[in-house]
Amino acid sequence: YDLLVKGAFGSYRTLLEDVSRSPMMGIYLSHLRNNRASGSALPDENYAREVMQLFSIGLNELHPDGTLRLDAQGLPIPTYTQTTISEMAKVFTGWGYSQSYTTNPRFTAGASRRPDGTYPDYLEPMRLFEANHEPGAKTIVGGKVLPANQGGAKDLADTLDALFNHPNTGPFVSRQLIQRLVTSNPSPGYVYRVAQVFANNGSGVRGDLSAVVRAIL
Repeated sequence: YDLLVKGAFGSYRTLLEDVSRSPMMGIYLSHLRNNRASGSALPDENYAREVMQLFSIGLNELHPDGTLRLDAQGLPIPTYTQTTISEMAKVFTGWGYSQSYTTNPRFTAGASRRPDGTYPDYLEPMRLFEANHEPGAKTIVGGKVLPANQGGAKDLADTLDALFNHPNTGPFVSRQLIQRLVTSNPSPGYVYRVAQVFANNGSGVRGDLSAVVRAIL
């Protein structure tokens, strides 16, 4: 709630990263202490799925007015597949509690104070533990390939950039905000006008939420 209040009129890209690195979101959608693959254990896919489905691009490809793009058979075109989710899950590995109070942070720091003095920090953004991050190449949303061994911070930044700049994000987020601020069934024209402001606030800036909310109201 505090992150949403702080970011309500800022950059959607910044908000997307703040939410992605929030330990409370990490607990809720289980990417806190999400470990790289080991044996038969694979990275948790929960946040990788929801950051696409709910926070950015949605399930199906959209026109700029928020209406569905259709294939030759007249069916919706999915924005991602299960393979995309599995690849995206690798991006969200290696993030643990900040533990800025100690010079010896632990990826496995538990939900309560441990005998070694480590304990969770629910307010500071999650810290990257590179040894627990999946280092291999990853093919994420839109078919973009993240090179191997570029590090978890760069993997996260590149992935959030890809989601933020995806053509679906403007109309998808704009429709969601219109539904919560004004009307549950906005016209395509209304969604289009607001999505255009999401794409460019008039000064060449994408994702300016203050301009988006002004356009909605």
